[in-house]
Amino acid sequence: MSSSGDKGNFKTDLPQEILDAALDAVKKRESGVEVEVQPDASASEAAPAAANEGAAEAGAPKEGRDKELEQLQLQLDASLAKGRDLMGKIKDEHEKMLRAVADLENFKKRARKENEETQKFGNERLLKDFLPVLDNIDRALEPSNSADLASLRKGVEMIRKLLEDTLGKHGVKAFSSKGKPFDPNVHEAMSQAETDEMPPNHVHTEVLRGFTLNDRLVRPGLVVVSKAKSAPEPPSGEGGSNG
Repeated sequence: MSSSGDKGNFKTDLPQEILDAALDAVKKRESGVEVEVQPDASASEAAPAAANEGAAEAGAPKEGRDKELEQLQLQLDASLAKGRDLMGKIKDEHEKMLRAVADLENFKKRARKENEETQKFGNERLLKDFLPVLDNIDRALEPSNSADLASLRKGVEMIRKLLEDTLGKHGVKAFSSKGKPFDPNVHEAMSQAETDEMPPNHVHTEVLRGFTLNDRLVRPGLVVVSKAKSAPEPPSGEGGSNG
């Protein structure tokens, strides 16, 4: 409420009924009448209501913030738990990888050791099988009172048979080529021989036998290859004429 005769103007948000009652009381006091001002029930009720409303409005955002903070705390706890679980899995996988690397290194060491032992002692069985052959050769070379050449020859033939059998146990086989067609895959020609005993390009003479190891050529047979005889040249001479 404003008045033009006053020193200053002021505004208020009080209800109009309260202002009117206050002015009336002032006028009666100036006239000498005692006035007992009764508090307005509506105003007294309005003040607590406004206070409660303000408190409610102030409490609502706070409650919302508390709930939001609680949700964020739950999310943080869940993230931390998930992080710890993930770090545990990473640690386990790292330890597994270290064990696998260690196992691989141990395997490489064992493989190298076995390879070295194989290179050193891989021929042990082969050598043991050939020892009896050497023993028989030693026996054949021992001094003997017997001068029987047939007996000596028979002993050498037995040693040769034993040697071939021993080689056969290990996949080594000899092959004979005499009389067979010349094959550059298994034969090596040393020379040629003219003959009419066999067709040309056949093995006329076998110098050394060939050998295979498990059907793979180890040494070709050294042979002499046949060829057709050359035609005889006519006798040379001067022919005479009569007359």
